Amino acid sequence: MSERTFDDVKDAILSAHKSTEAKDKVDFYNTWAEKYDQDVALLDYHAPSLAANCLSSCFHGDPDTALVLDVACGTGLFATELKRMGFMHFVGVDGSIGMLELASKTGLYQDLRQCMLGDGELPVQAEQFDVVAIIGALSIGHVPVRVIRELCQVTKPGGYICMTTRANQDNLDYKAELEHELKLMEEAGLCARIVFKEVEEWEKAVSDQEQAYIPGVVYVYRKSSQ
Repeated sequence: MSERTFDDVKDAILSAHKSTEAKDKVDFYNTWAEKYDQDVALLDYHAPSLAANCLSSCFHGDPDTALVLDVACGTGLFATELKRMGFMHFVGVDGSIGMLELASKTGLYQDLRQCMLGDGELPVQAEQFDVVAIIGALSIGHVPVRVIRELCQVTKPGGYICMTTRANQDNLDYKAELEHELKLMEEAGLCARIVFKEVEEWEKAVSDQEQAYIPGVVYVYRKSSQ
């Protein structure tokens, strides 16, 4: 098998970012799953490690007993980073069977469930998790912003919600919509922001209109204990 090149990765990423029907999106990720880890390494994709560092730095509690819901878990990159920081208990959710099969091979997850985000409720109980994370999927053409309300619902009172999004030109409208929804949730007393970290070198740019790297953001919110 020939080595993947950055041009191969650009083609894959640009395909992933296109706004397509849900079935087409899942088919794409099923096909991409086997090459995904190799491709994001070539992309110098920092979101999983950045998010894990931000969450770990503000987490109050015992990571070895905390239950983590990894939403849009992919092949398990975020759980792998959290495991290095002492977190031990993971439930993963993803729309792609191909991704879930690879996540299963990591041995990190106690449970893995298929779910199309935005098309139905998360297949977990309310207020079940100490940490709920969605890393990489909050962007245009992927997951609707309304999903973050569901993330809050399945988080325990006082628990943490960790999210990321891209901040490059084609995702700015989505980012603004996301932050507006988070502000409304704060104003309603559902949660409070504890981390907002802007990162200039999020991942290598794949568009010819962008510079070497695109920016991104890590958000960590804490659910109200009321």
